[in-house]
Amino acid sequence: MGDAHDKWERIWTPFRKEYIDKLSNGDYECPFCHIPSLSDSESFILARGKFSYAVLNRYPYNPGHILICTYRHVGEYLQLTDLETEEISSLTKASMLALRGVNAEVNFNVGMNQGRIAGAGLPDHFHQHVVPRWRGDSNFMPVIGGTKVLSQMLHETHIILSELWPQ
Repeated sequence: MGDAHDKWERIWTPFRKEYIDKLSNGDYECPFCHIPSLSDSESFILARGKFSYAVLNRYPYNPGHILICTYRHVGEYLQLTDLETEEISSLTKASMLALRGVNAEVNFNVGMNQGRIAGAGLPDHFHQHVVPRWRGDSNFMPVIGGTKVLSQMLHETHIILSELWPQ
């Protein structure tokens, strides 16, 4: 019993196996570079700008979790141009407005992890998280069950937020 065991149960996510295998084999293709080549409905892109785009996170922390990604493959905020940072700011505000269209009481965690040490899963391609915080999103499941429940399929969330996206 000397081992430190955490209380979190693991959710079986076989759809991530292909991604993990590619990383292990060196076959890795940056998903943030690949996503814009897909259709909006296939990629869950909500908006495309000149320098960046807004897309639903395929592995969301909460329903409606949006990523703002640059088209340019660059890792750090400090490497962005002024035009890129302006557009990222605009897409962040548009994300928040669309999510407020779903529920006026939604709050947000907005942030970016810069570098692997800071927790970036993909440190070589800039992306910012817009995580909606819904009333009651932290219920007994994470506390007692050690897991979270997402109550909506991504394609359903994509349809709703696409319709609410500010023009």
